[in-house]
Amino acid sequence: MVVLKALYEAKSAENPCFSRPRSGQFGTRRNRKSVQEVSKHSDACAEPRGHHGKTDIRYWQAAVFRQRYSQNGVAQQASEWAIKIQHLGQRQTFPLETANKATAAAKAKNIYLGLRANGWEATLAKFKPKANANSKKAATIGEFLEQAVAAAAGRSKTIEGYCRAFRTIVANIFSIDGGSAKFDYRTGGGREKWLARIHSVSLGDITPDKIHKWKVAFLRRAGSDPLKRRTARISVNSLMRQAKSLFSPDLLKFIRLNISGTPFDGVRFEPRQSMRYRSSFDLEKVIGAAQDELPREQLKIFLLAVMAGLRRNEIDKLEWPSFRWGQNAIRIEATTYLQPKSEDSIGDVEVDPELMEIFRGFKARAKGPFVIESEVPARMNATYSHYRCERDFTALTRWLRAHGISSNRPLHTLRKEYGSQVCAKHGIYAASQALRHADIAITTQHYIDRRRRATVGLGNLLNLPRNVVECPKAKRTSKSTRGKVRSGARIRSV
Repeated sequence: MVVLKALYEAKSAENPCFSRPRSGQFGTRRNRKSVQEVSKHSDACAEPRGHHGKTDIRYWQAAVFRQRYSQNGVAQQASEWAIKIQHLGQRQTFPLETANKATAAAKAKNIYLGLRANGWEATLAKFKPKANANSKKAATIGEFLEQAVAAAAGRSKTIEGYCRAFRTIVANIFSIDGGSAKFDYRTGGGREKWLARIHSVSLGDITPDKIHKWKVAFLRRAGSDPLKRRTARISVNSLMRQAKSLFSPDLLKFIRLNISGTPFDGVRFEPRQSMRYRSSFDLEKVIGAAQDELPREQLKIFLLAVMAGLRRNEIDKLEWPSFRWGQNAIRIEATTYLQPKSEDSIGDVEVDPELMEIFRGFKARAKGPFVIESEVPARMNATYSHYRCERDFTALTRWLRAHGISSNRPLHTLRKEYGSQVCAKHGIYAASQALRHADIAITTQHYIDRRRRATVGLGNLLNLPRNVVECPKAKRTSKSTRGKVRSGARIRSV
């Protein structure tokens, strides 16, 4: 024990930053410090990398590292190098944006020398501009959207939807029409020019007065047709709700604006339109026609939508392991390719045994892991709604409209019909669970629980007038077939 104490005292004399353990800690395992504790020390106490100084490129060759991260529970390592530098009590990680170690070391050395000469603010502005984005006030639409995307903690697809809605409003206000070129995502030329014009608009020019005038003009374009005016109210509320989300207090805490208030202050939404679903087609007839006329992949999409209530993206990314064959259920959960709409969207969907039988036959002929086969690969990091099976979705949409489903989104109408059928047979709570809604209030906005007729029940007290011809009573339907879609036999024949 005496020898061990002498060794610690000698070590402390060589390095003043070496901490001597208490007497009670001799002979115990050394306590490892966390990264946060180590980062609090100054550069003078940093462990030397060999015998090379920080102006020597060999020091930085030993200091650079590849960052690690977790994706779907699997540890991953970045291909490009990074460097962590501490100076004057502040610590930052700089991405070096290269997979070449020698190039990364040279860039790390330049960052360090610039930091010693110019300080943190200038160094971050030059080598890490995104981290320094919030240091200046957002003066234009582009600067505001850049800061909003950087500060948002939600899904990238969601925040991009908000940005898209705000750009639409700004483009309409200032008549910035990019034509068909603004949809050119592949070459990007026309789209980039259109975005540049929108992003250059001053944020201060978007006032509540202009937002209100835009809303009025949007509604007037619908004319006097009641159906078109109703659709316009739904659309204008949707655009405003998404764009206004960019100015939520949770986001504005991390964004510096050069304006007081927000562009949506005082602008009222249109009265909420009823979203109640009413069936407008013969479900049994459409199911029969689908089995006789649709190609295999389109038939799969149709059945998953109308008999399992799956959403478009869930169908597009559905894989065969999601089928629970012994439980007659389809499991919707996060996978490498599918990110569910929300945590509430995760769950098991119970389906008819006949549906499982037909998909068991489809699986026997499957050529890949996806239920719906397509030559288009899935894009995991797309910030827009990318579908592998877009061609089949488009063809099925045309077919559905030709068979009486004339809504704006016929495929989603099949999901609504599924919810309506479950609600009619099992009640509103069962429909909410089957549709995997976050709250039953969402379900009640679209469906009515009609398992029992809500009548006063006093009709038996009425006397039939003599001048009314008595009609024969309608035959009652048996409980086993009442309100039931008789499609099992046809499905087994496919």
